[in-house]
Amino acid sequence: MSTLPPCPQCQDEFTYQDGNMLMCPSCGHEWNPAEAAAGEVAKVWRDAHGNVLQDGDSVTLVKDLKIKGSSAVVKVGTKVKNIRLIEGDHDIDCKVEGFGPMQLKTEFVKKA
Repeated sequence: MSTLPPCPQCQDEFTYQDGNMLMCPSCGHEWNPAEAAAGEVAKVWRDAHGNVLQDGDSVTLVKDLKIKGSSAVVKVGTKVKNIRLIEGDHDIDCKVEGFGPMQLKTEFVKKA
């Protein structure tokens, strides 16, 4: 059983070591494991005031947000409970009471 990490490009588990480099036989990708470990930094989500957000937090809107495809507006001060942080253009996946499931950007919320 190999203790080498999988390929960062194709996730193939059959990597092998060639000198100080790791190689992937499937896609041909070469990488230095020391540089790859130093480059892996966990993403940190921050609200409009710079507070760190985590899954399960409650947040409050700091701006009126128009809902795309509707004339409805989610007002400032609306509290959203139990958020889930995701990758992508919109960082928060949640349910807004009275509006349903929605995705928000962290720049429009503050930690409650």
